[in-house]
Amino acid sequence: MPRYAVTALIVACALFMETLDSTVIATSLPAIATDLHEDPISLKLALTSYLISLAVFIPVSGWVADRFGARLIFRVAITIFTLSSIGCGLASDLPQLVVGRLAQGLGGAMMVPVGRLLLMRTVERGDLVRALSYLTVPALFGPVVGPLFGGFITTYFHWRWIFWINAPIGVVGILLATLYIEDVREDNPGPLDIIGFVLSGLGLALLLFGLAVAGGGLAPISATIALIGLGALALAAYVAHARRTAFPLLDLKLLSLQTFRAGVVGGALFRIGIGSIPLLLPLLLQMGFGRNAFQSGSITFVASAGALAMKTTAAPILRKLGFRRVLAGAAAISGALLATYGFFTPTTPPLIMMGILLVSGFVNSLAFTGLNAIAYAEIENADMSRAVSFASVAQQLSLSLGIAAGAAALQGWTRIDPGAGVFAPLSFRFAFILMGLLCISSAALFLRLPANAGAELTPRRGKRADPAPAPR
Repeated sequence: MPRYAVTALIVACALFMETLDSTVIATSLPAIATDLHEDPISLKLALTSYLISLAVFIPVSGWVADRFGARLIFRVAITIFTLSSIGCGLASDLPQLVVGRLAQGLGGAMMVPVGRLLLMRTVERGDLVRALSYLTVPALFGPVVGPLFGGFITTYFHWRWIFWINAPIGVVGILLATLYIEDVREDNPGPLDIIGFVLSGLGLALLLFGLAVAGGGLAPISATIALIGLGALALAAYVAHARRTAFPLLDLKLLSLQTFRAGVVGGALFRIGIGSIPLLLPLLLQMGFGRNAFQSGSITFVASAGALAMKTTAAPILRKLGFRRVLAGAAAISGALLATYGFFTPTTPPLIMMGILLVSGFVNSLAFTGLNAIAYAEIENADMSRAVSFASVAQQLSLSLGIAAGAAALQGWTRIDPGAGVFAPLSFRFAFILMGLLCISSAALFLRLPANAGAELTPRRGKRADPAPAPR
């Protein structure tokens, strides 16, 4: 097995723990809401609080890894994530669960981006797509078994065990990282942009929290508007600050690279749409159709099975068709399939739903593999930690917005038809169609890529790509 594959599989152990946790909690939201005496929509705070913490702390992860060594930070991150998972399982009310999820986000903010940075620093360009496939294949077992496992535990045991299963996985991850991970670091990482960290963290936290409480009756409308407005102002202040400082925490100059801009901006639109699925689909099957958590998970797990099947074909497809065609086509197909979820009914045969979800999972995973690779096609090694941090923030911000947007769309139909309930069929149809159109809109940015964009990432057999891109 290639050395980069060993590193990728170890990093995937951490990614497995994170994805397993997120898919399990999505399936179990209605049961958690009942046990904590909360409305299911309010439980979106348990999802968004984790993503908020990720968005706040990911920007500093690259600098911390360069300064103290990626192996040390990777092990510390797994430890924090594991201990906070145990704390989530002990929560007795929504505030305690939110605090535990925030702590999980701190661990995840250092765990997955630093692991990805380890991979980027130790693999040649021509092996990048294959390395990313190695990275995500084990991690995809989390979404495969998560809905089934989470539904089984929630239905027949107790939802608290969905957090406690992270403990043994975390121990294995720490052991493997100690034995096999290289201690990659930069000799001169530069000074930490403290002002930028405060402005970006404050802006992202206020904005995402404002979006999370919007429309759910969790805060007065004036407070919600104030949170969103202050967050936007803090982010605007960060943009002004980043243009003046020599070592910005999030280097906005990277957006001048067309491939990075497509991977971040186009990827954000795509991920917002797809990011609504963990909230909307379990609610449709359980609150809309009356299925229990295990029955819901028995249907939704097949999407991850489709994603898993794609991983062996990603590199040949990207090599044959090119990144521009694959990303634009996958965005259009994924959006159309997402919109069809809204036409599921309680009488729709499970096999039909599972067939659509299987194809959807395959196409979504192909798009994610392409996005994760194309963003780094023109990044020099010296800029890699900043690029990974920037792209990771955009990804987590998009997923947070996806949950908020999905909840807002679900509640939005009641504004148009006051007589309809939040979990009425038309509410779900309206939400899924809107999220599908958002995915489709990202294709416009991918079509602007050059025809040969990312060609060095998928070289023909017998040819090797340069280990580093041409200087900017």
